[in-house]
Amino acid sequence: MSVENNSKIIKILFTIPNFDTAGSGIPLLKIAQKLDREFFTPEIACLHGKGHLFQDVKESGIKVHFVDLYINARPIYRMLWGCFQLSRVFKRINPDLIHSYNYAADYTEPLAAKMAGIKWVYTKKSMSWRGPSYRGWKLRSWFADGIICQNTEMVRTFFPSWEKVKLIPIGVDVDEYKNKSGNTDIKNQWGISENTRLVISVANLVPVKGIEILIGAFELLSNNHPDWKLIIVGNDTTEYGLKLKKNVSKKRHLKGKIIFTGKQKSVRDFLDISEIYVQPTLNKGRKEGAPISILEAMANGKIIIGSNISGICDQLEPFPEHLFKAGNLAKLSNKMKKFMSNDRKTNKMLGEKFFDHVKDYHHLSNERKKLGYFYQEMISK
Repeated sequence: MSVENNSKIIKILFTIPNFDTAGSGIPLLKIAQKLDREFFTPEIACLHGKGHLFQDVKESGIKVHFVDLYINARPIYRMLWGCFQLSRVFKRINPDLIHSYNYAADYTEPLAAKMAGIKWVYTKKSMSWRGPSYRGWKLRSWFADGIICQNTEMVRTFFPSWEKVKLIPIGVDVDEYKNKSGNTDIKNQWGISENTRLVISVANLVPVKGIEILIGAFELLSNNHPDWKLIIVGNDTTEYGLKLKKNVSKKRHLKGKIIFTGKQKSVRDFLDISEIYVQPTLNKGRKEGAPISILEAMANGKIIIGSNISGICDQLEPFPEHLFKAGNLAKLSNKMKKFMSNDRKTNKMLGEKFFDHVKDYHHLSNERKKLGYFYQEMISK
């Protein structure tokens, strides 16, 4: 069944905690904006309107509802009453389908949707499953009418033989992240000379991201590659981020060679001036579901190096030689050395292969089409 054969416009209510600290805000907004209005009407429910990204939500013209979406699970009688009240809110909004972008193990929202008689689906982004949240994930998944997975390991490990599970890889707006040459303003802002060459990583600085492995690998190469610097983009005010900066500041031979930019609204500006992108996530804890930063770097024509773990190995499937064993500093250093030894022209040609791949297989339009068919399938059941 195709979306085009559907005569009824389907109203989708996207739910998310907020557009401030929730990392899924950008992917949600991109999809909501790109849905074909001939077949779908998107609306959004969240807790509040804080954060600079919410300004983009307002400018999109998409209707927003401020709703207390998440209920304390204990005591049970209060949880059930809270879910009933939330179900009344859902009934007033009256969507045909609720799509949750809350990536936590909450099961009160789908229970409220069940009470309201509204189909409810969620996107499984993170690789968290076992441990204290296991019961929550199982209940969330059991209540769901449909589950969207973003990498193959999720399907294989969490939901073997589950018919309501669909693999829909995350997409990126390729046009938005295309390289814009001659980006001199950002170089001037950060005191980067024209001769400087850059390795870049983009991450919210938490321990699982493995940035200390990247710093160590770069440190091994820095003396023999004096033209190169490492630039790390992302929130560096975390305990982990502050520790990384403190450790780097103690090493005189790294002075001026590693740049922490903090959280930035325009990541593309920093990608524009870089050549190599590294995702050194560790193989533990929540790992990676489907890192959008890799796809953004591909769309910008960067050479990608990533740890061989879930999510990343899916995205780099055609480029196995660009994967390294997670946590192995020496292996990463060897991968980086190969490309840091190339001239700019060679690296640019290699980066074009990554651009072609993301354009053909991970374009946002691909994700939008697959979601459209998925929504249609959910409504028809």
